[in-house]
Amino acid sequence: MATTQDLSSGNFIRFNGELVQIIEWQHRTPGNLRAFYQAKMRRVKDGKLAENRFRSGESVEIVRVEVKELQYLYEEGESFICMDNETYDQIPVQKFLFGNGAKFMKEGDTVLISFENGETPVLAEAPQYVTMEITYTEPGVKGDTATNTLKPATLENGATVMVPLFVGGGEKIKIDTRNGEYVERVK
Repeated sequence: MATTQDLSSGNFIRFNGELVQIIEWQHRTPGNLRAFYQAKMRRVKDGKLAENRFRSGESVEIVRVEVKELQYLYEEGESFICMDNETYDQIPVQKFLFGNGAKFMKEGDTVLISFENGETPVLAEAPQYVTMEITYTEPGVKGDTATNTLKPATLENGATVMVPLFVGGGEKIKIDTRNGEYVERVK
């Protein structure tokens, strides 16, 4: 068993019988009270946030999580099927684990999957940037580039993203999967 002094942001612990990831971890020492740790945590099974105070020196159970690079193959119901490139095992990973990046996934992408005990996927990360082609967007008016105005564009996988007025249909663009924003045009 570890103590609260051993924890930091990003660690996985077992809290109230559930696996949680620590998002924020702060040591607080208020005026005439005892020091404590304030934790903001995300439950792995459904992504809900929770906050809790831990006494200084309190015992906690740190969970060991292994991270692997897998290749995204295809979508099946509420899961993405990913393949381990070393063993060629196909592993179903729940879509909600990818968060906002799930709508920008393309077949063949390399993703990072975190496993508890080498079996159960507990966290998934889509590639930080993806390049996709725009299938439809309204045409921009010539000379209408002075303002920072955005318009909706439909991508090859059906997702919609806001792009500047000068970007047209058929062009490839780079997208940040963490927030779903346009980054730049790709030649």
